[in-house]
Amino acid sequence: MMDLKAGVYIRSTAALIGSFFEHTIILLVQHNEDGSLGFVTNKSFEKSLHELIEFNHSKPFPLMDGGPVDRDHIFVLHKRPDLIDGGEQINNGLYLGGNMGQVIEAINIRGANKQEIQLFIGYCGWDVGELETEVEEGSWTFNY
Repeated sequence: MMDLKAGVYIRSTAALIGSFFEHTIILLVQHNEDGSLGFVTNKSFEKSLHELIEFNHSKPFPLMDGGPVDRDHIFVLHKRPDLIDGGEQINNGLYLGGNMGQVIEAINIRGANKQEIQLFIGYCGWDVGELETEVEEGSWTFNY
């Protein structure tokens, strides 16, 4: 059985061909008694940050298609707690969330790049036990 936990990457299998998750790699950022949450890390969103109305003052910065849930919001993963307050540490220097104003400032003024900050439209979510069931059914495997 997979050791599902925050910081683990999972890859979809052939069982998910034809779905949103076809050929996806997901970073789990939460796996606990509330369920599981992650972001697709290998699909670009069709627009850049500066193409969104509320961020049209921003520099061009790539957006990732994080998942099918809550596609009205931007979610951030970053490695810059020195520039961005309020993030929750996931593992080895990777943080989830934080002050969005500081995220934009890090991009626009401080030159943060996509290796330091990733922005996602939407996320992937599973209820308690749901991801484990999908793993047992063969829909997901570890991404090594």
